[in-house]
Amino acid sequence: MLLRKDQLEASLHEEKKLIEDGRLKEDNPLDLSEGFNKLCEACRRGDLKLCQEMITAGTNINARDRFDYSPLILASLCGHYEVVQLLLESGALCERDTFQGERCLYNALNDRIRNLLLSYDYSKSSDPLQPFAAHITSLLTRDQPQTSDILVTAVGELFHLHKFVLSARSPYFRKKLAAAPESTSWKIPPAIPPQAFSIAMRYVYLGEIPSELGGGPGTGFSEDEVLEGIDKISRHLEIRSLWDTVLESDDRRLSRQRRTEEVEKGRSQLEEWFLNNVMKHKVITDRNRANEVKWNCNNGIFADVLLRADEPVEDIDTSTSDNSQTPPTQTTSASLNGIPIGPPSFPVLSHPPPDTRAPRKSTLFPVHRAMLLRSEFFLTMFSSGFREAQHHRHLQIIPIDCSPAVLDTILRFLYTEKADFPLEMAIEVLFAADLLLIDRLKQKAAVVISTLGSGTMPPSSDTDIVGASKPLLEEEEENIDIYDVIRAGWLTRVPRLEEFGARYLAYRLERYIDEEDFADLIRESAGRIRGRHETDSIELLDDIRYYLSERFRLRFEEMGMEEMMDEGGGGGGGGEVKEQEKDEEGMDVVGIEKLHISEPEKEADVIDGKGDGDPRHMEGMIRTLDGEIAGDEFASDALNYQILLGKIDKLLDRLKLDA
Repeated sequence: MLLRKDQLEASLHEEKKLIEDGRLKEDNPLDLSEGFNKLCEACRRGDLKLCQEMITAGTNINARDRFDYSPLILASLCGHYEVVQLLLESGALCERDTFQGERCLYNALNDRIRNLLLSYDYSKSSDPLQPFAAHITSLLTRDQPQTSDILVTAVGELFHLHKFVLSARSPYFRKKLAAAPESTSWKIPPAIPPQAFSIAMRYVYLGEIPSELGGGPGTGFSEDEVLEGIDKISRHLEIRSLWDTVLESDDRRLSRQRRTEEVEKGRSQLEEWFLNNVMKHKVITDRNRANEVKWNCNNGIFADVLLRADEPVEDIDTSTSDNSQTPPTQTTSASLNGIPIGPPSFPVLSHPPPDTRAPRKSTLFPVHRAMLLRSEFFLTMFSSGFREAQHHRHLQIIPIDCSPAVLDTILRFLYTEKADFPLEMAIEVLFAADLLLIDRLKQKAAVVISTLGSGTMPPSSDTDIVGASKPLLEEEEENIDIYDVIRAGWLTRVPRLEEFGARYLAYRLERYIDEEDFADLIRESAGRIRGRHETDSIELLDDIRYYLSERFRLRFEEMGMEEMMDEGGGGGGGGEVKEQEKDEEGMDVVGIEKLHISEPEKEADVIDGKGDGDPRHMEGMIRTLDGEIAGDEFASDALNYQILLGKIDKLLDRLKLDA
């Protein structure tokens, strides 16, 4: 339905008044803070790492700068696909029916980005907490596996609820259950209609308030009585925001804003309860005594299972004496995050040296099955006839094959939807999430690796003044082991990591191409094709070639110099390029061949203190990767591209692979 001009103006005036009164928030508020300016600048440059850091720090990704640009518009306009994808996955808004959304779509640099924007509808892009809220709401109606621990009766109707949710969300229940944690039943006053209590519980469990509140003929209560009951129960349970939500249900935008705020509030309440109860009561004990821990099922934090994580094995301390021999250690041929694979590479000693290490520790986390069901692994376990699914006098202890720090991260995600962990832990989290079948956490780990891992290098900084690739910053070199990342992508079936690894290697290929580990990786990639024929391609190598082409072509496409790459293709060691024709104004364009012929003489002149003063002939001469002198940076890039492709071909010949 189209609004008349006067109706539209009235609507905009009312919206402006609501914003001024503080009842309605702008979708894209003005933000002049330093943090937001850093995020906008990172989106312009395509700096994935900085974008991830600013998002993790809590910067509002839907705000706008003083030029009326949002981070999503800037990233789309500048053509940074990975940044656009990160923003959308983090909750950036792109609604087609809004002014900012249409700007974003219209200004997208290419169709690839435009199609990505169109694939994110409102429900997916604006509410990243929706899966979390949906799980909490589903607990109200889930029959198997049974996780409720308190039964509430309302005028003949039964509600199977969870003490930890009630305690986290309602101050009334928090006080009642703190005084009597062993309670298993509760009755509400008969004057409150069950429809009103049902709506209140749906609200407590982060569900949406239905448009029809219930009541009427055949229900035993009128609609007014149900509405009055909602008012009473909201005061009784000390959740007055429920009443405000019901009153604003007619206004679509206010209702949507209230819904978003309430889900965020509910997540914060559950996070606070998790930190003050689950994390506060975790038990750290010696590994050999972990299974002796007895935790009563009737406990004050309503936990119904214990998860156990053991400290990883430490290296043996060999500093006992000067005459002691270094004991052999178990090794593996490839780096797999420090996990030894296969039999020991040393003979078994009849009298092994004494173990001087401190006893290994185990950490036990008291948790709730209702939240563990977010993992398909635990859902299957607790729905089966396995011992772990049975209830006993004391809480079951379930060992998890990861470190305590990783299990801490997993539990924080399951209880709060937050996944803040350093890059150094990302691969461990990835494997643990894959083991427990937590796909969303697995994707978040992949995002951390592919953003904080700095998967691209700006094309403008690929070469230094002598044509060779610039050395990477020391802190970036130490960030990740790219071989581990690619293998992790293969093992966990995460295409994003495979693409990231190929891009990372392509932008630094001169660093890795001569390493034996790189050759082993290519051999592994070829071996991943079952029944491989000689004519089959190697997937990793295909991706590296694609991103290598992208790396060198970006600058040429910007300058309209695509032909230079083709002309540089015939260059061998010296990289001679044919002299170009005169341009339209009749000026000679100096060819690399002409420059190369006279270079030794000019180089001698420079040494003797002579020369024409041209900076290309002075100390800062442009050289290719093999040390030859090139005419300029563009010629150097064209030749370097061919040199790297030639090294790939030589590697394939050495490995006897045809790709």
